[in-house]
Amino acid sequence: MAIGYLALVLHAHLPFVRHPESDYVLEEEWLYEAITETYIPLLRIFEGLKRDGIDFKITMTLTPPLVSMLRDPLLQERYDHHLGKLQELVEKEIEHNRHHGHLLYLSEFYAKDFQNTREYWERYDGDLVKAFKQYQDSNNLEIITCGATHGYLPLMNMYPQAVWAQIKVACEHYEESFGRPARGIWLPECAYYYGLERMLADAGLRYFIIDGHAMLYGRPRPRFGTYTPVFTESGIAAFGRDHESSHQVWSSQLGYPGDPEYREFYKDLGWEAEYEYIKPYIMPNGQRKNTGIKYHKITGRGLGLGEKALYDPYWAREKAAEHGGNFMYNREQQVRHLYNVMQKRPIVLSPYDAELFGHWWYEGPWFLDSLFRKSWHEQSTYQMTHLADYLRKYPTQQVVRLAQSSWGYKGFHEYWLNETNAWIYPYLHKAAERMIELAKREPADELEWRALNQAARELLLAQSSDWAFIMRTGTMVPYAVRRTRSHLMRFNKLYDDINAGKIDSGWLQKVEGIDNIFPSINYRTYR
Repeated sequence: MAIGYLALVLHAHLPFVRHPESDYVLEEEWLYEAITETYIPLLRIFEGLKRDGIDFKITMTLTPPLVSMLRDPLLQERYDHHLGKLQELVEKEIEHNRHHGHLLYLSEFYAKDFQNTREYWERYDGDLVKAFKQYQDSNNLEIITCGATHGYLPLMNMYPQAVWAQIKVACEHYEESFGRPARGIWLPECAYYYGLERMLADAGLRYFIIDGHAMLYGRPRPRFGTYTPVFTESGIAAFGRDHESSHQVWSSQLGYPGDPEYREFYKDLGWEAEYEYIKPYIMPNGQRKNTGIKYHKITGRGLGLGEKALYDPYWAREKAAEHGGNFMYNREQQVRHLYNVMQKRPIVLSPYDAELFGHWWYEGPWFLDSLFRKSWHEQSTYQMTHLADYLRKYPTQQVVRLAQSSWGYKGFHEYWLNETNAWIYPYLHKAAERMIELAKREPADELEWRALNQAARELLLAQSSDWAFIMRTGTMVPYAVRRTRSHLMRFNKLYDDINAGKIDSGWLQKVEGIDNIFPSINYRTYR
């Protein structure tokens, strides 16, 4: 009989990046890389577990922007082309490396992996949402939602209608996509403020995920810390992130992904191959970029990229299995200790960005496969669970008023509000005021109805926390600035045209084709 629970939660999210107006935009490859390196590898792991009779349990966010992109015909077509170019390149690499045994081994490894990806992609006709949904239908996977465009909710809470739109539009999109209401929500950036729970409850949600200190600084202090959920005054449950298990994976110094046997992320064929050879597989303007073909391992701390040894996926997979066993052992010890202290069954919540597993940490899906298999066959201390299943089993919990929080730097809001990105908020707030004003209108005709709905889309897209995050990290900043400005400019043009009664139908149709997220949106959500 298990004496505790382990709940793995993967947050699968990417900002809405779709550019039909351009033949090539580098940022669209964020999606293509995640499909190849994270989403399809995870699905293949799930398939193997199911085939072998392992009743695995895992919770995943599939955010509305990600679901929209995964189901977009244009992006599906472009991914198919992207994968084809990868396969073409790796076939050239096999020929190029025919006299170098280790590099030939790696080239053939990648060729097989890309072919497996191709077979999986074609089996589901490019619809990975359908592929994930089958595991929800079998109760192995609990899919939860997020903010409509991952808007940072505490920084828009002076406009409750704007917060409500992020929640309501997300819940409506989830039900359209998965055929049932969402039970849970990953708050964007785990960012919480007091009062948010009332809107979550009004939207029909049953639970949300927050950072641990939102609980630990709550009032009254939770009796069992983060190791049981708590209920808010609105009746919706909150689950807090466990620091210990998170640190074991996330830590740049101690986390598993830094092991010397694992693949080196920053040493890629796109930057190292002879220029004329690699030119057909980099950017059309001739700039180099990552291809996803990487031949070296981390090797050791402090070494330059030129000093890295060649990667061996066999030993990397062995190391991932070892780390899966170590994670299991540590959770067993943790659960036993907590059970003895609490005298009741704890739940350890371990949430991570999904893209860590495969994209940033290439061996991450192997680690998860090992963890699930070992947890099923080699221990009985804890049971892996969904959060919804746990709540059904334990419907009575302590009531706590939670503290403001996020899972960002220092645990609050400064990563999304600082000298690099503070300039965006006056414009976002003004746009929110204007959208609330527009929501009171009754459209004169279908054209105005479309314009009002497009205004709502543009505001939601401008509010994405990804743009402020990118501005703070200092990578791809011009793109984040351009996206924020373009959505605000489109919104303000729509606002002016609607009020002037002079809507440019041709321009509106073009913008609807570019920013086509949430086709069923109703601007009245902002009332």
